[in-house]
Amino acid sequence: MRHVTFLVLLLSILNGEIKYWSSHSAHILPPKRWEIGLFQPFRYGYSENFEYTTYPLWFFVMPNVAFKKKHDNIFGYNIASKWGMIYPTPILNMVARKDIGGFIDPTFQIPPLLGLSTSLIMTKQKLSADLTFNAGIDLGITLGNLDERSTIELPLVYHRLAIFYNHWALHAGLDFEKKLTNQFHILMDFDIKILPGMGIKDTGTNIETLIGEYSLEHKLLFIFAKSEKFRFLTGYKFVYGEYPFGTESRLLPFVPLLDKWIPIIELQWARSRK
Repeated sequence: MRHVTFLVLLLSILNGEIKYWSSHSAHILPPKRWEIGLFQPFRYGYSENFEYTTYPLWFFVMPNVAFKKKHDNIFGYNIASKWGMIYPTPILNMVARKDIGGFIDPTFQIPPLLGLSTSLIMTKQKLSADLTFNAGIDLGITLGNLDERSTIELPLVYHRLAIFYNHWALHAGLDFEKKLTNQFHILMDFDIKILPGMGIKDTGTNIETLIGEYSLEHKLLFIFAKSEKFRFLTGYKFVYGEYPFGTESRLLPFVPLLDKWIPIIELQWARSRK
């Protein structure tokens, strides 16, 4: 049970995606509107040009916050920048154990880790659809000795935490959201995360050195928006990545106890403060 709780927490915060509901796009929430989901963060429109995001229930075991700021449009694209910070040390030390709930050997003590991320987001609206491009850089600051053998080699988790071993990473993505009817939408995305130079031997080519260990991710969601206050999402996420042990692909969510894939189930709620 602790394994499941840890994965839900870590994947939600590390992979949580930050106009209404469009957290992945350059749109900013209207002032005083908030949104939250079972596995999505609390998102709040602070002003017409600024919003912030956090996971309040998990803040004390994994402090985290992200900000998104709207900028002037360029060539018909809505433009925004996103800045994030995460401190995963407390929860990583919690799962450094041998018994149930352990993902890291308890002989490894995780030092203070600070993850910083920045992205440029561009969204184009056309024919009831949003096309969004994003690209950015992630930095991993390690204040102490971090043993490379303490990595968690799981899909999604590995390539996000590996910035603390490689100290930096690049990410880019493409999102497409289409309104099929007033209540039914479809969201599809493709993302790449690369760790330049990580895991590459001296015999590697220049391209291999640039890419290093990487992760290709694709998600497809079907969305039922009952109103501006509630919506239901279901779908899947596919991951293909290069790990220390080789390449691996996985359809998520995957439940180890059942040894099978199950659909994503997500509920989201929203309100506006008066």
